[in-house]
Amino acid sequence: MGKRIVLIRHGKSDWADSSMTDFERPLNHRGHKNALEMAERLTKKELIPELIVSSPAKRAITTAQHFSDIWYISKNDIQQESTIYEANSTALLHVVNSLDDRFSFVSLFGHNPGLTDFTNFLADAHIYNIPTAGTVVIDFPFDSWAMVSYHTGEMVSFDFPKNADA
Repeated sequence: MGKRIVLIRHGKSDWADSSMTDFERPLNHRGHKNALEMAERLTKKELIPELIVSSPAKRAITTAQHFSDIWYISKNDIQQESTIYEANSTALLHVVNSLDDRFSFVSLFGHNPGLTDFTNFLADAHIYNIPTAGTVVIDFPFDSWAMVSYHTGEMVSFDFPKNADA
């Protein structure tokens, strides 16, 4: 069977209020719109995960909530994982290795540069940058998340709002 993950970068954030911390920054109009659009694209490809794991930062959790609406997953079921915020590949790998093996397909909502680096770490994908609201689907030939490690995945999809091929 194997495991599948979709890594999703949060939507475009709003920089209007300079008094806000980075953690508190919300999505801007385009960020909300792109999140819904990308969730629809994954749904059309029948790429709907069983579990949503997200950084608790406002722009990431809001993006995850938009996807949960499209996927009919309760917002209460979104698993918030504080280590995803400002995480590097090592921290993100720990999150993935700790996932419950009951789930075969998981989505992880996070931030750059961590997500782009993690994609290249997992799948040798040679992606320079995952744009905001970008999605990367990676398959692994294992039945346990604990076995996921460096270059064990295969990237099966990379999409983003301005992708003309979508």
